[in-house]
This record gives sequence, C-alpha cells and structure tokens, in this order.
Amino acid sequence: MAKAQALGPVHFTGSSERMQTLIDYFRRVANYDWWVVSIELFLIGIVVYWAVDFLEGTRGERLFRGVTYVLIAGVLILNLISERYRFERLEYLYKGFLIAVLVIAVAAFQPELRRALMRLGQSAGGGFLIGSSRQVIRTVEEIVSAVTELAASKTGAIIVIERRVALGEFIETGVRLDANVSAELLKTIFYPGTILHDMAVVIRGDQAIAAGVQLPLAEPGTVDGFELGSRHRAAIGITAGSDALCIVVSEETGIVSLSSDGKLIRKLTADELRDALTGAIRSQATKSKS
Repeated sequence: MAKAQALGPVHFTGSSERMQTLIDYFRRVANYDWWVVSIELFLIGIVVYWAVDFLEGTRGERLFRGVTYVLIAGVLILNLISERYRFERLEYLYKGFLIAVLVIAVAAFQPELRRALMRLGQSAGGGFLIGSSRQVIRTVEEIVSAVTELAASKTGAIIVIERRVALGEFIETGVRLDANVSAELLKTIFYPGTILHDMAVVIRGDQAIAAGVQLPLAEPGTVDGFELGSRHRAAIGITAGSDALCIVVSEETGIVSLSSDGKLIRKLTADELRDALTGAIRSQATKSKS
C-alpha cells in the first residue's frame, strides 16, 4: 500500500507536466495577431480544398489524405514534445522525412501533376471549336443521333470529344480515320463484332480522328450505387486527365452517360445530351474570347 501511495504523486506530476506543455503551446499560439492567424488558416484551407477537389476520384485522392494526416500529426506531436524536451536528432530526422515526402510525392502524384500542368498550358484554340458554328451544330446532331440509336439497341459505345488539351498520345494507340463525323460512321464502328467496337472513338471538331483508341482506366468504384464497367472507368480516366468530354452507352442497359472533369452523369436523354454538348461549346467559346 505504501508503494502504491509513493507512485501516485509521480504519475500525477507527469500528467501535470504534459498538460502544462500543452497549455504553454496554445498560449504561445494565442500571442500571435489574430488576423495573421486567420489569413494563414484561410489560405491553407483554400489550398487544401483545391487539392482535394482536384484529386477527387483519382488514385491520388486517398494518398493525399493519408499524407496530410501523417504530416499534421507529426508536426503537432513534435512541437509538443520539443516544447518540453530537446530531441535534436528526432527533429533532424523529421526534417529529412519531410524532404523525402516531397520527393516521393512528385513521383506518386505524377498523373495529377501532369493533369494540372496540361490545364495551365492548354492552348487558346480548341478541338471542339474547330470549324464554323454550323459545322459544330451538325456534328452535335450527328453524335446525338448515333448515341440515341446505339442506346435503343443497347450497343456499347464510348465517344471522346477533344477540347483544348490535345489527346495525341492516346490517338496514336488507335486507328486513324480523319473522316467527317456522321451517325452512320459511329454506328458502324460500334457495331458488335467489328474490330474497333470495343475501344473509343476520338472526335476533334467535325472529324472522327481515330477509332479503337485505348484510354486510361480510373479506379474501380461505384456511382450512385452503379458498379462502374470498363467503358465508364475509361470515360472517367480520360476526363480526369484532360478537359475532354466522354459519352458512354452501356451495352447492358442502354443508359447514356456523360463524363467531364472526372465526374460521371448517368441516364441522360437525347435533349439533355444535346444541351450538355452545346453548353460545353458555348463555355469554351467564351473562355477563348476572354
């Protein structure tokens, strides 16, 4: 009993020291100008929000969240410990760890960084804006007509519409066509049994540039409870890495989907698809003029 009583004050003292360390840390933070802290937190929040929103739906999203949690926990714990004890070697190793994380992040986030750089360096022109407005409207009508008939017959299809970011590296994996877009051409390409029906068609302006194009696949997952198939994953994959639009027709249900910015919208009618494509043209035209 005497031994237990002797250990009690030691445990209480240790807890008091840790609590005092925590109080001193927050007291030191409280001495900063409130408006400086507010601006810093606001800017940090904007950067984090932009990064999470940019990475949403990509392979880097979960990695970014995990790295963020580790870094925040490491900084808080190290600051609290260093406030009371001087672990110089631990601080030195942690600084080296941050440098290693930076180097690893460049490799781990290579697709996402590439996507960001492409967005920044995209050309002023645009694939879907090539040609007169009459040609663009005709192309939209041909696409909508083909997609409507493909959906009615439950014929699987995936059509990529190139915009500002060039898709040359993907086009090279397919068969060059350089043909005018028409509903008959698209239906023929995706007719079951043909050589090119399993892959994508890439459209630039009023031209079907290539067919049988292989696209990058997004991670497996679900959208509104719907399990993503290979075509839908390819649509999300190509639009997450560029500003392209991608139309998908499900061969199982005949449902038409449209992917943009790595997000998928399902169950589109012909009018909704037409409005979406027309809206994308107008939005791109406005950006080109500004």
